[in-house]
Amino acid sequence: MKVLQISAEEVRERLSLPDCIEAMARAMAAVSSGRFDAPQRRITPLERGHFFLMPGSMAEGPVFGAKLVSLLPSNPQQNLPVVQGFVALFDHDSGAPLALVDGASITYLRTAATSALATRTLARENAVTHGIFGAGALAMEHLKAMACVREIEVTRVWARDSSRAEAFADFAARQTGLNVEAAAPQQAAACDIVTTVTNADEPVLRGQWLAPGCHLNLVGAHQPDHREADSEAVGRASIYIDTLEGAMNEAGDILIPMAEGQLAISSIRGEIGQVLEGEAKGRQNDAEITLFKSLGHVAQDIYAAERVYRAAAVSETGP
Repeated sequence: MKVLQISAEEVRERLSLPDCIEAMARAMAAVSSGRFDAPQRRITPLERGHFFLMPGSMAEGPVFGAKLVSLLPSNPQQNLPVVQGFVALFDHDSGAPLALVDGASITYLRTAATSALATRTLARENAVTHGIFGAGALAMEHLKAMACVREIEVTRVWARDSSRAEAFADFAARQTGLNVEAAAPQQAAACDIVTTVTNADEPVLRGQWLAPGCHLNLVGAHQPDHREADSEAVGRASIYIDTLEGAMNEAGDILIPMAEGQLAISSIRGEIGQVLEGEAKGRQNDAEITLFKSLGHVAQDIYAAERVYRAAAVSETGP
């Protein structure tokens, strides 16, 4: 059997953000209902970053596989991608290898699509402003993804380097046709939807800046001693996660306030998949602050890559 090698360009061609959001809905529902099997992912520290090994299987097929990627935050200084690697897919019945799918493009797409899924599920219906902390590739993906689930009137972007935020806002506005502007952190945090996609290990988002009724997507931190939001921000929110196991092992945004005694585990209302399955409550009123802590899960990668593979396989064989 021929093993397809699917490039980043093909991933973009064959997987739109709206389609990826729907794939993430299926993935997270499968995780929370036990229809996807996966051990806790392995994260190996590197001198300049981390190496991720994430195996998993759709419980009833049609595929299983693993994502293997490196994440080196300093790579852009050498004109190299932050994320590099691939998702390997295998046939569930025969065990035959099917495809190697570009891992960086899958990672960026599924991460933004999962945040958009959480936003679609938890944010107020009348949310029209989006604040982004960070000005990298994930910021661009999240900017576009939020526009798929809410009628965003303006996106306000903050970065430590204000000139980078301004350059990003100008480029994003020209690329997408959306209203994007550089902003102070207080302005970005006062939006209806707030997304953090930084490599910060200390808080950049303060709870005192948040408006009642906002929805937060905390995406960037993935180690137990790293966080993007302070304890006040997390303590003000009803919290949702991708998996409880992952959060209790890696989510510094949650673990640090718990260690400080400022957050109870009862503040974690449930997994986003449990909300989709009707097993956990979503937003209760328009004044409530909701928070989705995203760590990523291999189900997201497998479901997204499988969708790309099916489209590529049809193209290979013809109608």
